[in-house]
Amino acid sequence: MSDHTQRDWQTEGMAETMVIGHLHHRDTSIVVTTDGAMPRIAYLGKFLGAAELDPSHFSRGVLGGGLDTEIHATLLPQASSGWMGRPGVQAHRTDGADIAFSFLMHRSHRSDERIAMELVDEDNAVELYIDVHLTTSGVVEMFARLTNTGSAPINLTAMRLSFPVGYQASEVLTLGGRHGMEAIPQRTSWNRSVISVENRTGRTSHENVGLIAAGTEAFTEHIGEVWGTHIAWSGNFELTCDAVSHSLRTVQAGELISPGEIILEKDQSYTTPLIDVAYSCHGLLNMSRTFHRHLRALHSEPIHRPVILNTWEAVYFQHDLETLSDLARAAADVGIERFVLDDGWFQGRRNDTAGLGDWWVDTAVWPQGLTPLIQHVRSLNMDFGLWFEPEMVNPDSDLYRQHPDWALNGTSDTPLLGRNQLVLDMSKKEVRDYLFHHLDLMLSTHDIAYVKWDHNRPLVGGRSAAHTAGTYELLQRLTSAHPHVHFESCASGGGRIDFGIAQYVRRFWASDSIDALDRLQIQRGLSTFMPLETLGSHIGSPTCHMTGRKHALSFRAATAMFGWMGVEWNLLSLTDKERSQLAHVVSVYKRFRPLLHSGDVFRADQIDTSLHIHGVIAPHRSEALISVSKIKSNPNYHSAPLTITDLNAESMYSLEVIPLGTPRWSLHRELPGWVTTGAVLSGQQLTTVGIPLPPLLPESSVLIHVKEVVA
Repeated sequence: MSDHTQRDWQTEGMAETMVIGHLHHRDTSIVVTTDGAMPRIAYLGKFLGAAELDPSHFSRGVLGGGLDTEIHATLLPQASSGWMGRPGVQAHRTDGADIAFSFLMHRSHRSDERIAMELVDEDNAVELYIDVHLTTSGVVEMFARLTNTGSAPINLTAMRLSFPVGYQASEVLTLGGRHGMEAIPQRTSWNRSVISVENRTGRTSHENVGLIAAGTEAFTEHIGEVWGTHIAWSGNFELTCDAVSHSLRTVQAGELISPGEIILEKDQSYTTPLIDVAYSCHGLLNMSRTFHRHLRALHSEPIHRPVILNTWEAVYFQHDLETLSDLARAAADVGIERFVLDDGWFQGRRNDTAGLGDWWVDTAVWPQGLTPLIQHVRSLNMDFGLWFEPEMVNPDSDLYRQHPDWALNGTSDTPLLGRNQLVLDMSKKEVRDYLFHHLDLMLSTHDIAYVKWDHNRPLVGGRSAAHTAGTYELLQRLTSAHPHVHFESCASGGGRIDFGIAQYVRRFWASDSIDALDRLQIQRGLSTFMPLETLGSHIGSPTCHMTGRKHALSFRAATAMFGWMGVEWNLLSLTDKERSQLAHVVSVYKRFRPLLHSGDVFRADQIDTSLHIHGVIAPHRSEALISVSKIKSNPNYHSAPLTITDLNAESMYSLEVIPLGTPRWSLHRELPGWVTTGAVLSGQQLTTVGIPLPPLLPESSVLIHVKEVVA
């Protein structure tokens, strides 16, 4: 660490508040103070400048009618120090006696970007380590580790980190939904109230995404202060916004621990998941970009993201070499670069009632194994991917018949099934060793570049913490053994999307629904914290298999363009015209892929609710690709002009409509001139005045390429 400093704390008789450190980067400052006991984040928000800070500036004083000392929302607030809200640490001895923790600062380490603190509670024989790191991306990372140094076991039931947001924060945005309609934003007024988001499904969940954004009243994409909090964890979690306790506005985040789930024996430790916080003084969009920079930095080496064909909606379980070979040939003809064989290839898997757990090729369907298909795919200059669901088992499988005790609920007389399957106990080393053996064997003996890792049901009767940690451990072994294989996280679609599992995977399946209209909302919600290039986004068939809605190829393509694009369509059923149009769409995507996968996301503040406007702007503002979609009819004749922020004000930009098929204009006698003849406008004009939008039919899109004109 640069500028490393260390302080040993003499806490006896200490009451005066001292600043441990002030970290700052770009527009963000974070100040950590202590009075010799549990430290607190005294401030997290807009940059405070480089001047030395007076710790008394962060004191509110003591009023009558309460305790005779000032109460703070410390990093792990305790009832024993007067905190009347939700405690930061809750635990009891195995005899049932609650533990009243009383921590004292022992030592701190500080550098330009990190503050690390060591605390002790000698009476309860525990040690605590807290780490606060302001990363180069601008995200604040926090975690804490509790170690039992005594001989008596500790039953830990909660460990939640807390930090303050500004008093001006009065709204909270959350993301949630259901299978097939994930990550839909919802706003809630945050007055004198507690707003809590909890997940108990054992995976990240469809219902509640592990993200909250607290902001100033009516904050928009571009206006207002926003504090975004994400828990980088793929199991149960809790996120709480508390504006009641001691009239403070705090956010608290941690794993949701079930009773008896975490027992710490002597010298054992528990470490919280990483809590990631992104502050923005320029609206929600800037918060999103900070999160995106952070996740992109997690995998620093660039990767090629090939256009995918996934076979699921083309053939489902009906596997045969001839049909799939023809499908691969049709995929190569339209420019597909990766062919992914989905569910149905392994032992006994003719439908979803059997086979999970038996991860070897079913010779009844594939008498020569998968090699002939893989060789055929590779001869067409595509790489090959394969579907697995390692954490699950069907009762009708060799694995379950041999090891029923490996399944959660496996010993119950009436186990609760989901999609005809049970969840394997990933906390068991023998389970992980079995899965590693079979997956490693498939990846070592076949030319496989991609694994679609699915997780199709919630946990019941299991320990979320141990299951999640076991899954991470297995993924770590597999990715280390096969570093060139891309892994995708799928959980009935978007049920496991978070920064925790992002350490091991490069792609997320955003939703099992590829209805283009729904995907506009789903992908916009997920882009609140996930970069577009991590989100699998496919062009489906003309009639969506999940919703039954029908959409033109141009609309489906414009939606799928803004992500890691793929195709989920039986290409053997295409007309010559559809085949030609799809090949054109793939070529357009490849043309803009470098921009789409490296630029800054753009989301417009649009008063007209009939429009959905989003896009990507190059890091140096040399170009942008903007999608304008009409999602429903508008009672007005004209929409407001499109304004594009963040462009270089003095630069000149050309405008071009990028066709993805036959334009779907609504009734008109004349289009805006720039649509047919093009235009050159300054960045200042595009930001301030904007451009008039052409009239679109409902459920249709237009792509606009904005490119800097170099003299």
